[in-house]
Amino acid sequence: MFDWSKSCSYDDAQKRRFHSTARSRLKKLAAELHLPAGSYDIRSNRAGIAVSGEVTLHHDGAYIQVGQFGLTSHHGILIRTCKGRRDYTGGRNHFLDLDKLDDIPALAAAVHAITGVGQVGQTAARDRAA
Repeated sequence: MFDWSKSCSYDDAQKRRFHSTARSRLKKLAAELHLPAGSYDIRSNRAGIAVSGEVTLHHDGAYIQVGQFGLTSHHGILIRTCKGRRDYTGGRNHFLDLDKLDDIPALAAAVHAITGVGQVGQTAARDRAA
């Protein structure tokens, strides 16, 4: 398990691990939501030395950003609707704890509930059929 609560401030090695792990989890999230290839981008902005920066999954209908912007409250996942990948302001902000990145099916269900994007529940049905 990754320690999402360990600060990236002034710790380049932790920041590298944070970005690498967050990118990996967002790729898993895209797969869990069954997002078509080419319908989303995953971007990483390392920002300055004193902050974590952010990793973003930007879909045609959802904007999901991971960062340590609410570390004391653990609110590090921002989810909102958007109208295409040039919409950087989108709909209302919703925040989830960073530890949701350790439970991709639950995170996918939350993203779907907030944005209506993707399909959820397919993994369990597919696993039962196998």
